[in-house]
Amino acid sequence: MPRPISASLLASALLAAGLGPARATEVLLPRNDKVEAPHAGKGFGKESSTALPVVAMAVRPVPEPAPEPTPPAPTFTGGGELGFAAASGNSNTESFNGRLDLTYTDGGAWRHSASLFGLHSRSEYLRTHEDGSQVRDTRTTANRYTVTANSAYLMDDRGTLNTSLRHEEDDFGTYSRQQSLSLSYGNRVIENERAHLDLQVGPGYRRAYDTLDERNEASFIGRGLIDLRYALSQNTEIVNKLLVESGEYNTFAQNDLGVSVTMNSHLALKAGWQARHNSDVAPDRKRTDTLTTMNVVYRFK
Repeated sequence: MPRPISASLLASALLAAGLGPARATEVLLPRNDKVEAPHAGKGFGKESSTALPVVAMAVRPVPEPAPEPTPPAPTFTGGGELGFAAASGNSNTESFNGRLDLTYTDGGAWRHSASLFGLHSRSEYLRTHEDGSQVRDTRTTANRYTVTANSAYLMDDRGTLNTSLRHEEDDFGTYSRQQSLSLSYGNRVIENERAHLDLQVGPGYRRAYDTLDERNEASFIGRGLIDLRYALSQNTEIVNKLLVESGEYNTFAQNDLGVSVTMNSHLALKAGWQARHNSDVAPDRKRTDTLTTMNVVYRFK
């Protein structure tokens, strides 16, 4: 049984609400309890009653919680570039290079990327036999490809934890094969409307085949990466990426510089310059190789 409400207590509450003294009437409360309340006097009917604010508040509906925001959808982006050069006359040369870049973001904290680069060059020349006759012969002067993969976990607005893998084959280098695996911490130290600068540093492990000594070399390495993008204008961008892997047997460094001019939402022209350095090479090899390219770039979303 609910506890009865004191009539004097209810009358005091009605007087405080400004209803004034009047005749009493019945007011229904929750659970069908009844209590007498005064009429408002002249202008009110006998059957009218005044609902208490407490009763109205008791039945007010509880607002529903706001729906949770929808997480970002996964995205897949990428692009490819292709360059070809040929010369003919006293000697015939052909050079081909291409690159494919792919990036996948799961809509949360993970970002995965992969890249494939290839270079092939050959030339034709006249070879003279001992009897004085000449024949045209062909030889390959460059044959190299590189595959890289990276998985990055976004720790906060700027920091990332990265796992990187690199595999390279080079038929004309001191190291015909190089493989490295590294774990690094990355940070975006600069980010604005025109530029961003990413830095990565961490330990890793590298295995390489030395063609001079005909042996495999393996050692722990320190890896560093600097990635810069700067927009000169709405359609012109400078990109520079420097990779350094330093270990017991060799220090490898590669710098890729490119200037791209966007023609439309998918096509661009890119001029590139690449420099590669190995500290430990054969006596008849140079430590630094350079490559200049002019490529057509296609971007897809």
